[in-house]
Amino acid sequence: MLCGMRIKAISLLQELTEAHSVSGHENEVRAIFADELSEVGPFATDRNGSVICAHSNEGPRVLIAGHMDEVGFLVQNITADGFLQFVTIGGWWSQVMLGQRVQIRTRSGRKIIGVTGSKPVHFLPPSQRDNPVPVEAMFIDIGASSQKEVSQEFGISIGDPIAPFSHFTELSKPGHYMAKAFDNRAGMACVIQAAQHLALTEHPNELIFAGTVQEEVGLRGARTLANFVKPDVAIVLEAPPADDTPGFNLNDSQGKLGAGVQIRLFDPTAITNPRLAEFVIETARRANVPHQLTVRRSGGTDAGAFHQANSGIPSIVLGCPARYIHSHNAIIDIDDYLAMLQLTIALAEALDEDAVNSFTQYL
Repeated sequence: MLCGMRIKAISLLQELTEAHSVSGHENEVRAIFADELSEVGPFATDRNGSVICAHSNEGPRVLIAGHMDEVGFLVQNITADGFLQFVTIGGWWSQVMLGQRVQIRTRSGRKIIGVTGSKPVHFLPPSQRDNPVPVEAMFIDIGASSQKEVSQEFGISIGDPIAPFSHFTELSKPGHYMAKAFDNRAGMACVIQAAQHLALTEHPNELIFAGTVQEEVGLRGARTLANFVKPDVAIVLEAPPADDTPGFNLNDSQGKLGAGVQIRLFDPTAITNPRLAEFVIETARRANVPHQLTVRRSGGTDAGAFHQANSGIPSIVLGCPARYIHSHNAIIDIDDYLAMLQLTIALAEALDEDAVNSFTQYL
């Protein structure tokens, strides 16, 4: 089973990571979700564009969700001499932005390649050469020479979305892959593969597979989706930042590539329901799924919105650690992804009514 899942995962991850879907413009990933799950169950969307596919059954409503959006940019202005000024969408560190290829998607769907630039270092005074370039001083060069050419020949308008441009690449080390947007196309791929598997197996619940919008700009899609779906428990699938590179104490790392699925117990946006956390850990142990526990001092996921929705939704975050997220080139180990997929399936098969009710029996 794992061999077939691995082959499908690689193909699906390539398609998803190379899709153009920055926050608020998630159409391409939504289309992949709908195409892949066309035989699983009926679809619906909330009014912000988050999408669900339901696989009906009796029992508790179990939401399995990832976010469809990626960090990117938006055309803010077109200069008289044909350069694009932009604003960032989601969290960016300016030091990873310069000299990188980007792709602008026009209203017609045409995609235009450009590169982020700034005043060359050769022309900066010595006092400025070691300072990070502020985003406001950057621009995108598409090879145009006038505002008219940008608008009329290329079809680019103010407000068009811009995504990093980077091909899905297998590295020399077997099982390691590099691409943009593993955060969170790894999560979306896992939602899709879990749905395809679980649609053919017995499970004691009603499963709702979902892709949320606008996570990277404040968990916005999760808020409306939770009200739309009203689940009893939520499994959030993510690609959190790895902490196993130079500069970290590797003895303290909780997001190592190759160490398995990450089970998040805490971040500043959500304290995981302790009973749910223990259930997930025990399920991983019983299923022999390699896993690593994490408590994070920063960051957040859709669980931050889900667990506060309605009268409260017990939520757990499972992650495939990825190096260099929120950049043009992140790296994952496919075995960590497959561990996340295995645990997601095992949880869906174990979350019966008694288990789900036990998470919130406080008296």
